[in-house]
Amino acid sequence: MALRGISVLELAGLGPGPYCGMVLADFGAHVVRVDRLGDRRDLGVLARGKRSLAVDLKQPQGAAVLRRLCARTDVVLEPFRPGVMEKLQLGPEILQKENPKLIYARLSGFGQSGRFSRVAGHDINYLALSGVLSKIGRNGENPFPPLNLLADFGGGGLMCTLGILMALFERTRSGKGQVIDANMVEGTAYLSSFLWKTQQIGLWDQPRGQNLLDGGAPFYTTYKTADGGFMAVGALEPQFYKLLIEGK
Repeated sequence: MALRGISVLELAGLGPGPYCGMVLADFGAHVVRVDRLGDRRDLGVLARGKRSLAVDLKQPQGAAVLRRLCARTDVVLEPFRPGVMEKLQLGPEILQKENPKLIYARLSGFGQSGRFSRVAGHDINYLALSGVLSKIGRNGENPFPPLNLLADFGGGGLMCTLGILMALFERTRSGKGQVIDANMVEGTAYLSSFLWKTQQIGLWDQPRGQNLLDGGAPFYTTYKTADGGFMAVGALEPQFYKLLIEGK
């Protein structure tokens, strides 16, 4: 397990943060989820491999507990909007003075700065602002999000995981921690680099639903079958399309 010996404090949140913590736990990290005292939400969905404790961070005693834990941990995963942890005297400037090796990962929707930074949002909002939502959907129909997988878990949780891993690697050379600003808008835009780059070579230059990989080609789409199910066809190369037409 590559992350054995790495300790992580995951401040309880929804979706992307718990997913990031679960991935780290899956690869051997010791992850402790810090729940809000009295929180009745079901936090067990993405809790695989984690331990948990409940702390009231709004109380001085609770904040002191977290500070003591952060003094001897490797990574803090924080999912709140900008300024929340600073009000509690638990921001990275304070915690990294006590533990210079601490990696402080901030996972938010819109990032730590800018006019949307303190605004609430969900996957569909981040997906829209990144520009990717405009590319997903059938020709002549409204854009539609691919569940909440792309922004929340791809651009958010996985990109934050990658940032943490790179910070851990860099720390082996510098001995110092970092502050990671992972946000779902920029993470989703980064995931879609291929989409924007290939517009220049004609792969996505047509309106939504009329391109090679978005349902606009008969050899890369889905078809309803006689038994009421669906069949996915991905015969991109001419030789495979020929075999598909021939029924081989």
